[in-house]
Amino acid sequence: MRAFPRQVAPTLVEAVRELADDRVRGFVFLRPDGVERIWTFHDLAREAERRGANLAAQGLKKGDRLALVISDTAEFVLSFLGALFAGVVPVPIYPQVSFKNIDSYHATVTHVTRASGASMLLTTAAAKQYVDPVMGRVDTLRSITTVEQLDSDPGTLDVRVDPGDVAFLQFTSGSTSRPKGVVVTHANLAANAEAFMIDGISRNSSTDKGVSWLPLFHDMGLIGFVVGPLFSNVPCVFLPTASFVRAPRLWLEKIHEHRGTITYAPNFAYALVAKRLKDADVTDLDLSCVRVAGCGAEPIQAKALRDFAAKLAPAGFNPGALMPSYGMAESTLAITFFPLGDGPRTDIIDAKSLTRGEATPADAGLAAPDDAPAPAAIELVDCGRPFPRHELMIVDEAGRPLPERRVGQIVVRGPSVTGGYFEDPELTAETYRPLPGDPPGALPWLHTGDLGYLSGGGLFVCGRLKDIIIVRGRNYYPSDIEWAVGELPKVRRGSVIAFGVFVDSHGGVIDAGLGEEALVVCCEGAANDAAVIREAAGVCIAAQFGLIAHEIVVAPLASLPRTSSGKPQRRRARQMYLEGTLARARTMHGQNADDAARRA
Repeated sequence: MRAFPRQVAPTLVEAVRELADDRVRGFVFLRPDGVERIWTFHDLAREAERRGANLAAQGLKKGDRLALVISDTAEFVLSFLGALFAGVVPVPIYPQVSFKNIDSYHATVTHVTRASGASMLLTTAAAKQYVDPVMGRVDTLRSITTVEQLDSDPGTLDVRVDPGDVAFLQFTSGSTSRPKGVVVTHANLAANAEAFMIDGISRNSSTDKGVSWLPLFHDMGLIGFVVGPLFSNVPCVFLPTASFVRAPRLWLEKIHEHRGTITYAPNFAYALVAKRLKDADVTDLDLSCVRVAGCGAEPIQAKALRDFAAKLAPAGFNPGALMPSYGMAESTLAITFFPLGDGPRTDIIDAKSLTRGEATPADAGLAAPDDAPAPAAIELVDCGRPFPRHELMIVDEAGRPLPERRVGQIVVRGPSVTGGYFEDPELTAETYRPLPGDPPGALPWLHTGDLGYLSGGGLFVCGRLKDIIIVRGRNYYPSDIEWAVGELPKVRRGSVIAFGVFVDSHGGVIDAGLGEEALVVCCEGAANDAAVIREAAGVCIAAQFGLIAHEIVVAPLASLPRTSSGKPQRRRARQMYLEGTLARARTMHGQNADDAARRA
C-alpha cells in the first residue's frame, strides 16, 4: 500500500506551497458584519510561513502542541496553517463567546489542553478573557498568547515536515464521553483528501468552489473545506457558523452569489432550511450551480433531504446533487460517499426484523418511495461505498464477517485510518485491532462502534453500538425514536434524546444490569405544551415501535446537554436523569402495559 496518494502532495505544507503562485483564487471569509475578504492562495502561503516563524520565535519546537481557541474563521485558518509550517501540532478547541456556562467551558478547555500536553494556547484578544483561568490549571501550558501578538516578521522558517509527522490532534466532540485526541498525520490527511475530493466528488479545480458555514474546530469543516480543498486546489467561501444559525438563507445566498458547486452540512441543517424558508425566500435564488450537496456527521433522514430538495426546486436545485456519506474523526474524516449524481437511495425495512439484527425489506405496500414509511417500516439512507484502497466490513461480536442485510459493527481500514489516540494506548488497542484470521503485521481495523449493514454494495448505518436500547431481547435504535418524536408538533426538532435505564418489577430505576431495560425519552418543549407533548410522544412510540416508554420527560427549551457542535449528548442526559439533575417542565411515568391495564 502506498505511503501517500499519487494525485495530491504528500503533506499539507507542501500542498499550500504548491498553490503559492496563485494570486487570484483562494479563500473568501465572510465576517459577521457581512464584509468579505479574500486571502489568495499566495497570501495564505505567505502568512502561514510568517505565523509559523512567529510561533518558532515564541519557543515552540517541532512536535510541540498548540491549543487553538479562535472563533474568527480567517484567523483560525491562518494560525492552523502557521502551526503546520512550523511543525507544531495544532489542537483545535471550540471557542466560547459569552460567560454562559463558563465553568463547564473552562473544564473542557482544561481537559483538552492537559490531555494534549499543549505548551501554548493561542486565542484572540477579544476571547482571551474566556480562557485566562486555564493558565494555572495545566502544568505544560507555558503561555496564553493572542494572534495580535504574532505581528512581527521574525524571518524565514527552516522546518522539514514529513508525511509521517503528526499534523494535528482532533479531539472528538464528546457526545458519548470526555473528548479524546485522535492523532492525524499528514499522510492521513493526504489520503483522505484524495479519497473524498478526487475519488469521491471528482473535483474540477478550474470550475469548483466550496461554500461552508461549518465550524472549523470539528473535522467536517476543517478537513472538508480547508484541508481537502488545499490539497486539491479548490477555492472556498466561509460563513460564520452563528450567521447560518440565525439566518439559514444566508447559506443559499452565498452559494448563489459565488456560484458555489460544493457544499456540505449535517442532516439537521437540511431540515432547518426546509422548515424555516418560505416559498418566497427561494424565488430569486439560482442554485443550479450546486453539483455536490453532501450530508453526514449525524443520522441521515431521507425525509429531510426530500423536503430540502422540494423546497429548493424552484431555485433550480438538482436533487441528484445530494450525497449521503459516513465518516468519523478516527478515519480522518470520510469513510464512504454515495455515488455522485445518483441522488439519495433508501432502504425501507421491516422494523421488527431490525430488532433481531436483520434488515428484511418491508412489504411493498408499507411505504411508497416518495412517502414517509408506515409505522411497521423504517427507512434508512444508503451512505455509499468505501473509497479505493480502503476496506469496510460488517462483523459480529466475535469479529466474524456478516453477510448482506445482517446488522453488526462497522469496521474499516486503509490509509485514511489514523493510528490511534494521543497517549492513550489502552483505548487505542481497544479501538484499532486485527480481526480473527488476519496475518501478522496486517493493518489493524478501526472498530467504529457504529452498527450497520450492507445491501447492494451500499452501507446503511443503524446507530451506535453502546447506545442500543434492548427491551425484552429486541434492539431499538435511539436515533429512530428521536427522529419520530422530533417530527411531532410542539417538539423542537433536533432536541430529543432517547436512552435506556434499568427498572425493577415496581418500575423503580435501579443499577444497570439488575433489572429490565426500559425506554426513557427526553424532549424539549414549552411548559404549557408538556401534557400534549407527553401524550403525543407516547402514542407515537407505541404506534411506530411497539414500546411504552418508562418515562417521557419534557425539558425546558435549550436545556438538554449538547456537544460543542450542537449534537445532543445521550450519555450525559442519561447520567443527569439518573442523578435527578435533568431540568424538566413536568414528567409522567409511562409505566408498562400491565400496570396501565391494572389502573384501568
